[in-house]
Amino acid sequence: MSLISTNWLNKNLNNVKIIDASWHLVKNRNAIEEYNKEHIENAVFFDLDKNSSKKKYLPHGHFLPTIENHEKSISEMGINNSDRIIIYCHSDLISSCRAWFQFLYFGHSPKLVSVLNGGLKKWKLEGRKITNLKTKIIPSKYKASKNNNMIKNKSQIKENIKKNEFTILDARSKNRFLGLEPEPRSGIKSGSIEGSKSLPLSELINIKNNSFLNKQKLKNVFNLKGINANKVVMSCGSSVSASSLALAYSIINDDYMAKIYIGSWTEYGKQ
Repeated sequence: MSLISTNWLNKNLNNVKIIDASWHLVKNRNAIEEYNKEHIENAVFFDLDKNSSKKKYLPHGHFLPTIENHEKSISEMGINNSDRIIIYCHSDLISSCRAWFQFLYFGHSPKLVSVLNGGLKKWKLEGRKITNLKTKIIPSKYKASKNNNMIKNKSQIKENIKKNEFTILDARSKNRFLGLEPEPRSGIKSGSIEGSKSLPLSELINIKNNSFLNKQKLKNVFNLKGINANKVVMSCGSSVSASSLALAYSIINDDYMAKIYIGSWTEYGKQ
């Protein structure tokens, strides 16, 4: 169950571990400051920047950390391997899905990790309880294992342009995909990967409350793009909204294993 409702979480607040994985591309919002001011009761903060590997030539990417660093950071959050985890965010990129993807990649059971549909935006619109109290954390000893089948690298993406073994879906805006507007990160050219298709995340989300469209509407959107099989890899700017596409597709395809191009356009479009 990739998504759970605000109503479900409200009834199970004391039975799960809650993670705030908010991350913002825009510079005028600070996720950790927002978390400190208000969060769902007992939530701990997942810092995407700190829980990513930065490559010297791509300082603005969100590559996956080493398994040792992941184990360390998740242990410091007090998460155990057997915990039922609910991840939410207050981000237009639905950054909670990137944390969801990372937990799956590092071996947490798919049955034990879900994203809160609508996140904090929907939670607050419904008048549900929030707090600024610091969450008490008891460190754990989390153990991880990697699933390399869930990621593609640049060489595999280039090889696929020739072989066409899978379809690449790009979650960035249509204008960024078409190269009609500049990339928000310096040193990255405009445009898209040859042969890829555009599917802006905004087409899968209810803007009013940041929730995903219902299952039938999601099916319609993916079918319009000709996506109806497991051979699809998601991409975006730096693998954040790509993970949101992966979660959306997992809602309509039970057999789909989330796959993303981890470097995304930040790597591929580097000038």
